[in-house]
Amino acid sequence: MVIVSFCDDRDSSAADPASTKRSITGGDQIDASLSNANAHLIRIDAQPGDYVRGQFSGRGVTLSLVDEQGNHQRRLANGTGSKESFYFIHNDGAPYRLKVQAGVPGATDAEYTLNFSEIIPKADQVATQSPPASPRLRTLQVELLRSATSDVRRSKLIETFWDTIRQQGTPLVEFDSVRPPLGEDQALVTFLYRGAKHRVQVFSAPSGNHDEMQRLGDSDVWYASYRVPRTARIGYKIAPDVPRFAGSFWEQRRAILATAQLDPLNPNSFPERPIDRFAGESIIALPDAPHSKWLDRQANVPAGSVQRHEFSSEILGNRRDVYLYRPFGYAPEKPGNGLLVVFDGRRYLEDVSTAEVLDRLIFAGEIIPTAAILISNPSSASRAEELPCNPKFASFLSEELLPWAEHQQVTAEREKTVVVGASYGGLAAAYMGLKLPQLFGHVYSQSGSFWWSPGSKPGVPQAAPQWLTRQYAKDDKSNVRFRLEAGHFEDHGETSIFDSTRHLRDVLEAKGYDVDHQEYATGHGYYYWRHTFPDGLIAILGKR
Repeated sequence: MVIVSFCDDRDSSAADPASTKRSITGGDQIDASLSNANAHLIRIDAQPGDYVRGQFSGRGVTLSLVDEQGNHQRRLANGTGSKESFYFIHNDGAPYRLKVQAGVPGATDAEYTLNFSEIIPKADQVATQSPPASPRLRTLQVELLRSATSDVRRSKLIETFWDTIRQQGTPLVEFDSVRPPLGEDQALVTFLYRGAKHRVQVFSAPSGNHDEMQRLGDSDVWYASYRVPRTARIGYKIAPDVPRFAGSFWEQRRAILATAQLDPLNPNSFPERPIDRFAGESIIALPDAPHSKWLDRQANVPAGSVQRHEFSSEILGNRRDVYLYRPFGYAPEKPGNGLLVVFDGRRYLEDVSTAEVLDRLIFAGEIIPTAAILISNPSSASRAEELPCNPKFASFLSEELLPWAEHQQVTAEREKTVVVGASYGGLAAAYMGLKLPQLFGHVYSQSGSFWWSPGSKPGVPQAAPQWLTRQYAKDDKSNVRFRLEAGHFEDHGETSIFDSTRHLRDVLEAKGYDVDHQEYATGHGYYYWRHTFPDGLIAILGKR
């Protein structure tokens, strides 16, 4: 609400006969005539920063903003006779006045209409928030707006909300009353956090990025919602109050690691018992997410053996741990044995439970007796250098490691030898299929980094991406079979694992390769790969 009063510019104390001093609110209208006056000055007794918008109509008269001394500040309407809209912010200094003036000096009986469509005080100029997609949050939003004048009522509503969330756990998973409606195969997953001061981010899934969470009004409820397939499996962290500072893009991006932690309201994590709240990740599997029974503990399954060896490479000039898995009752010279050669060996042993999965699959008769060579990395730096399509690493395998493993009586025919890896390891596995087809009959790539090209880095645009796919396109076909897997949540622009895996599949099939290509509602990480690993082994080495 504002107070307006009329006078003409000849005598600022004389009230205009057409109007009196009165309150004006949004939607009010003034109809007046200049009569014999040269102009009307309309005082606006409003607060600095108030937003005023309206409409003016009057033929041959203009509407302007002037300051206290009558100096022109802004033309609002030109007097065309039709309705003209105007907008302004009330002055922070001396108050404005509206000046209605005849366009032709000496004109009389000029009628005009001034409509104040909306007057918004500065205190009420807050960004409106769209209704959340989540029906539960939408209900809370409406309840909080209805209780805007009662702090006690608002506090009780929020506490009741969080009490319910603590009982049922996070994230929220909803199927009905979502806006806009979900598809039949979709669910809405909403991540929640309480206690942040400035900002909160969802780290990793399902976008695979660092996503800003929204705040529900001025409450302590932070949220981010995603439409995902009902078969989705999601691993994530919550990062409250990530620091902002002057630094490079990558320095600022890595700052999320300072606060990224387990979701305090989600009891499920991977691994099951992390050493602290900053280790591992929170997880959720939607009701239709496929579960592999081969990850479950089973009684009476005889365990194979795992031996750690420290292996020194002259070709690579470093040392690393290599683990040899032999199944229970392993007969090294028996025809029909299988062999896995696995990159990121320690991670596959610990996070994928490779030895236990092999024990169960072999005991159940799902796959042939299969040994494994699990190759670890000396460091993260060496991994980034050795695994992405490195000829020296291929020589290390063919000239040093595999001959040594044969002396350890861990070997198999080429047709039953599988090279396995994930991410850079999946890229390396496919590279070995190109460079060492005489040693490997099968390539098993989980989320292979096929976006890679020499000199590239994750997230950095490339002039000539997907180097390995281009090599397969131009080289002669060999007798290697492929199992390729990728997740729907691994689709990130120019470094999209999802798209680049599809492209490799298309190129391989065009060349005549045998390709088993699988896609899942998953992201990037061992939590996902462990669930698809048993099915991949059955597809490659299964007795049936």
